[in-house]
This record gives sequence, structure tokens and C-alpha cells, in this order.
Amino acid sequence: LALIHLTAEGKVENLTFGWLKAQSNRLANLLAARGLGRGERLGVLLAQGPETALAHLAAYKLGAVAVPLFTLFGPDALAYRLANSGAKGLITDRAGLEKLAGIRDQLPELEILLCCDGPGPAGALDLQTEVSRASDTFTPVDTAADDPALIIYTSGTTGPPKGALHAHRVLL
Repeated sequence: LALIHLTAEGKVENLTFGWLKAQSNRLANLLAARGLGRGERLGVLLAQGPETALAHLAAYKLGAVAVPLFTLFGPDALAYRLANSGAKGLITDRAGLEKLAGIRDQLPELEILLCCDGPGPAGALDLQTEVSRASDTFTPVDTAADDPALIIYTSGTTGPPKGALHAHRVLL
């Protein structure tokens, strides 16, 4: 047992390490097939849940850089962080897609858009459907402790938010 997830409907899902491995491998394969690779940024605009964990695991397996985004950010805050980080991909839900609707044209580098709640506007693909089509076998790229893994943005209370790039060593 790796995770116990209480769904919005009150159902308990027991998720194993094997499930996490297979599903994050599938997501890594999907992202790689869509062109996301080592050093490229993957935005994660989701509340805490299995998809959030899978997005981070897949990014790290690819050698990509995860960019966690707070679900309460408004469009301007999201536009700034996605543009500043150079995010090539984003995994979100229907609420996140709604926030992106008015800022999509400000994000020319954002090529991959996956939604946990099904397909949506701006070419958003259904995460579950796309992941189910991918192989559950993936060989992670060889990363070192100093290779970039995660960008966390400051709050921006004393000026524009600043991205703090963290290496794989902080993941432990």
C-alpha cells in the first residue's frame, strides 16, 4: 500500500506502489510521445490527489521539471508562472481549464494540455484516456542529484514571483 485516497464521493481507494509505478510510467510515455523531455517544464495545476503524485513521478522519470501551481491562483498568477517557467505541458482539471481560457494566447510554449476531467477547450486531451493507451514500461532517464527537478514560485509579495529551481536532491 502506497496511498489511501478518499474520493470526492467518499469512496476509499487503496493505491499500491505497483499501481503508482505502472501509471506514472504510462504518463511518462505519453508525455515523451507528445514531446516533453529532459529539462522541459510540466505545470501541475491540481489539488492533492493521485493525479498530482503521478504527474510529479512522471516528470522526474523524464528528467523534466515539475512546476506545481496553486489551485487558488487566478488567471494572471497562472499566466505569469506558466510563461516565466516556459512550461511546455500542463496537467489540470476542468476548473484549471476554465482559468486558462482567457490566458491561453499568452502561453505560446504550452503545447501539451491534459485534463483529469475529460477533454476540453484549447485542445485539452482526456488524461485518463490518453494514459490508458500508453505502455506501462518506462526506463527513467539517468539524473544526478544536481539536475533540476522542481520549480517552486515565491508568493510575489515583494515584487514579481520568483521561481526557485530545486535539484533532485531535495526530493528525498
